[in-house]
Amino acid sequence: MSGPLSEWTNTRLVAECLGGNDRAWSALLERYKNLIYSIPLRYGAPHQDAADIFQAVCLDLFNELPRLRDAEALQGWLIRVTTHKCYHWKRRQYTRESGMDDDEFGPIPSTDLIAPELLAGIEREQQVREAMEQLPPRCREMIELLFFEHPPIPYNEVAQRLKVATGSIGFIRGRCLKRMKKLLEAKGF
Repeated sequence: MSGPLSEWTNTRLVAECLGGNDRAWSALLERYKNLIYSIPLRYGAPHQDAADIFQAVCLDLFNELPRLRDAEALQGWLIRVTTHKCYHWKRRQYTRESGMDDDEFGPIPSTDLIAPELLAGIEREQQVREAMEQLPPRCREMIELLFFEHPPIPYNEVAQRLKVATGSIGFIRGRCLKRMKKLLEAKGF
């Protein structure tokens, strides 16, 4: 095995998983865990239900991996499977709350009918996650601290955590964002 597993293609990761490589399975889940978990959250699932959906999708992935035709299309497959599970979760929630019978809810929509704007948003989020993974650790940490913390963290606290001068935050942030921009452009973002 050469190179970090995080840099391996889906095809290589899937082949290694099928060969029994537990590290490849962990790397595959690490690559897609936020993608899978973000979809139930978009559907309004509480964290525990989102975790249950995540586990169900991972189980489906494990069982379907030998039959996966195109490993490079795995992201789309995961989105469809997760969305389908979210639909069923939403359906159970609605029928439970409304007292309706399950068959009154209506037919299950085709997984090809995922709202295009939802699908595009999910795919963009995954591109950002993948680009973040390619950043050097210091840049990744800075971007996470500056843009992903809620409530926002003041610059002086960011500087303390990164062990840099407060006045250098803007310069370092600019360099990191340029790197991020190049990575996203390379992904067609």
